Amino acid sequence: MIDVDDLIALVRNYNPRSDPALIRAAYAYGQRMHEGQTRHSGEPYFTHPVSVAAILTEMRLDDATIATALLHDTVEDTRSTHDEIVAMFGSEIAGLVDGVTKLTNLQLSSSEAKQAENFRKLLIAMSRDLRVILVKLADRLHNMRTIKSMRPDKQGQKARETMEIYAPLAGRMGMQWMRDELEDLSFRVLNPEARNSIIRRFLTLQREAGDVVHKISADIRAELESAGIEADVYGRAKKPYSVWRKMREKELAFSRLSDIYGFRVICDEVPDCYRILGLIHQRWRAVPGRFKDYISQPKSNGYRSIHTTVSGRDGKRVEVQIRTRAMHEVAEAGVAAHWAYRDGERVANPFAVDPARLISTLTEQVDAGGHHDEFLEQVKLEMYSDQVFCFTPKGDVVQLPRGATPLDFAYAIHTRIGDSCVSARVDGIRVPLWTRLRNGQSVEIITAEGQRPQTTWIDLVVTGRAKAAIRRSLREEDRARFVRLGQELARVAFEHVGRKATDKALATAATRLGVADRKELLARLGSAEITARQVVAALYPDLAAADVEEVDARRPVVGLPDAEAFRRAECCQPLPGERIVGITYRGIGVVAHAIDCLALEEFEEKPERWIDLRWHDGRHSPAYTVALKVTISNDAGVLGRICTLIGEQGANISDLRFADRKPDYYRLIIEVDLRDLAHMHAVMTALEADSDVAELARHRDMQRKP
Repeated sequence: MIDVDDLIALVRNYNPRSDPALIRAAYAYGQRMHEGQTRHSGEPYFTHPVSVAAILTEMRLDDATIATALLHDTVEDTRSTHDEIVAMFGSEIAGLVDGVTKLTNLQLSSSEAKQAENFRKLLIAMSRDLRVILVKLADRLHNMRTIKSMRPDKQGQKARETMEIYAPLAGRMGMQWMRDELEDLSFRVLNPEARNSIIRRFLTLQREAGDVVHKISADIRAELESAGIEADVYGRAKKPYSVWRKMREKELAFSRLSDIYGFRVICDEVPDCYRILGLIHQRWRAVPGRFKDYISQPKSNGYRSIHTTVSGRDGKRVEVQIRTRAMHEVAEAGVAAHWAYRDGERVANPFAVDPARLISTLTEQVDAGGHHDEFLEQVKLEMYSDQVFCFTPKGDVVQLPRGATPLDFAYAIHTRIGDSCVSARVDGIRVPLWTRLRNGQSVEIITAEGQRPQTTWIDLVVTGRAKAAIRRSLREEDRARFVRLGQELARVAFEHVGRKATDKALATAATRLGVADRKELLARLGSAEITARQVVAALYPDLAAADVEEVDARRPVVGLPDAEAFRRAECCQPLPGERIVGITYRGIGVVAHAIDCLALEEFEEKPERWIDLRWHDGRHSPAYTVALKVTISNDAGVLGRICTLIGEQGANISDLRFADRKPDYYRLIIEVDLRDLAHMHAVMTALEADSDVAELARHRDMQRKP
């Protein structure tokens, strides 16, 4: 563990005016609070906060952030209190510690509705002080570096959360080095075989071709020296996960991949960047379509660099990035460069992005309403997207995600322009609204009075802003019609069970279903987002259950072609109540997959095999097997009690097997026959309430064939 003097020395290397007394006090307090606590590895727990602080010193952050790192788990895991932190270290550090504590409690890998709400809280915390997320990212990085000491199931959960949330968030904030490491550490857990395979292939390639990185770096240096340009040249093979992602996206074997090597040329001044670009293009043939100038058109996170791909030595494609030293600092530190210190002063880096501007691109729609799935979709698009740069007729630059269309462009300018868009001209040529825009194109939007968004537009746009605006407009336009239709549906449904759909009854149902008010409930009822049976069941569950028709087990889905055989996919085991899609298989018939099943990826380019299916309304028989993964205490009578709990919920256990046996716990895969999604939730709720159930999750085996 780094001792306090070494930590202070790390800080003073870049900030001689640092306050060593503050760091020493935070170190001593944290060490005292965590005394006696240990990590999963058996090390003293305080090694973790110290390591997080050390990671933040690499970003040259201020004393308050370093102290926060040392204290970030005290309120959560020790007897320390917020008031005590305020009294000892001031309100700024106490506020940062409180922010990190709240982020630690967010379960970003939970259910979709909960995840959306927690996403909102994460973004709100970021908007108040972005240093909170910097500490949290460093915390996650150290946890991933030491993840091997955790239980395998916890490793998988943390790795998925890191891959889906924290790694792209680090990338969106410009901290590419951290994104690369987080992705690689997650990849090591989630798919170790693939990672090891890529590393082996790199070693084989190096044996066959020699040290390609060293040779090409020497070639670039020779060109620079002959032109009298001073610059540093760095080369490396790309990270295993980066190679794996490219192999999957382009559906290429490793041997067919190009530009698996990357090189950086770092110089002093901007004019030198373009001189170096000219030298490289003179010496090697440029690959068409692989040039990006992020110096003249920076990314929204402040990233600036010139990217070009050339056919280097022996015809191997290599990517070369050219930037100045100031740009390189921002490329490495991202938004953290805003707080970076050097020689006791905040670094006035001209390329460091204003944190408020960065966070506004992520939080723009937080208060715009909409459903949780829409919010999640928008935020994830903002985090994951690469960018293209297009121009208005006046020459203003509009930044959009790759794959954006003229509709995205129109909504990026103003919602009113997007809503009234009828056509577009790209580089002076009239094009359809589904055209994918490319870097450098000039786009002119043509509008018409009276035009309104169409339902099909949802599938044409890729930005969260455009999707949210279109859905909002469609809802507003149809709201009055849906409210009237919902009122009639509610009246008929309530009369069917001998009740009246009074305003009070509907308001109560809205509250129980988590809907804002009575009118919103009616609008959703009229638009088929909520069924009349759900509304009745919210108030009169017994009456609703008695009124439900039994579904024919032989034809449980709607949309199945006549005489076509049907079965559920073994990989995702969809249940009535879940959104499904049918895929046709020769010799099998139609196989229903859950809409989020990973197996659907292989059919993305085969639309002719997709069939639109939905489950029949009504009460299904308990004939749908679902696997549950349960971790229970290894004590007498626990397994029997678990089986009894399942039986009490009207579910039958069709199979049970042990996935892992330890002295203190068992991990089981229990296959249960269920009616629908609600039935599964009832079973899982009963199990989760048992104190001897440590973990419970739905088990999906993607290796099982349909």
